[in-house]
Amino acid sequence: MQKLLNRIICGDCIEVLGKLREPFADLIFADPPFNIGYKYDKYYDKVKKNNYIAWTKDWMAACKKVLKPHGSFYIAIGDEYAANVKIIADELGLFMRNWLIWHYTFGQQTKNKFARAHTHIFYFVNDKNNFTFNDCAVRIPSDRQLIYNDRRANPAGKMPDDVWDEYSRVCGTFKERTGWHPCQMPENLLKRIIAASSNVGDCVLDPFCGSGTTVAVAKQSGRNYVGIEISEKYVEQANKRLAQLKNRQSENPFFNTTEINELKRLLSDIKIPIKEITADKKNLQLLTNQFAVRMNNRKRYSSEKMIAALKDLAD
Repeated sequence: MQKLLNRIICGDCIEVLGKLREPFADLIFADPPFNIGYKYDKYYDKVKKNNYIAWTKDWMAACKKVLKPHGSFYIAIGDEYAANVKIIADELGLFMRNWLIWHYTFGQQTKNKFARAHTHIFYFVNDKNNFTFNDCAVRIPSDRQLIYNDRRANPAGKMPDDVWDEYSRVCGTFKERTGWHPCQMPENLLKRIIAASSNVGDCVLDPFCGSGTTVAVAKQSGRNYVGIEISEKYVEQANKRLAQLKNRQSENPFFNTTEINELKRLLSDIKIPIKEITADKKNLQLLTNQFAVRMNNRKRYSSEKMIAALKDLAD
């Protein structure tokens, strides 16, 4: 297993995982082909329905075999086969904790039906009584705090809803876009999943590594990773993406790289412009308090240092 750790393996995930004998993954995130006609580098995403369902059961079973007893398993899938994924998960003995909806914020235009603007993300665990879930790492300020000044508000913030509309699709004009893969997941979506369902030093597996978003986020978050990808081209490009991460270090005098990355994630989650935060003492204090909850390190963060960090990010 050590030979696979912190690597992207070129191969078929069913074959690669089938050779392993011991569970190693604390968290699995899978974004398989949806069988809707995409042309990938080494795979045409259009096969007969029965064949696709059988293949889905095979790769899910291969992943289940290497998932640790306390492990979590997230699967992104489209409308056409979401029900099949749930049925297969039940057959494999996985327990569903959430059926999440990722709302893209804008959909792909259609002519004769409503535009599709979402993907399903299933959140399963191996053991319904024993799993990792870091609620502090994903809490956000509630409307009671931000709008209503309600004293009943939980000072630690609230849990995000099961409809995620904070994360837009990664479109061609976005700086985050790699440009060489047709279906790239947004980093911030993976950051939420990895923060919630794994700890520093855990191992994150992506059996369909694609553009490398999962492994890139795992690396930035202090997790180990294993990526599996059938395309040599995608493996090469994803490795280049990982290599570029080595040079990203914080130059802020108050916040280290981990803190800056967490601050960026929090800003993405709450969707309040930096100028509005720094101009409003209440919002600034809320952000500072929520940031301290997220970091969960008993460190004190002042509003003054937060303003300096925010200004660096705004520049």
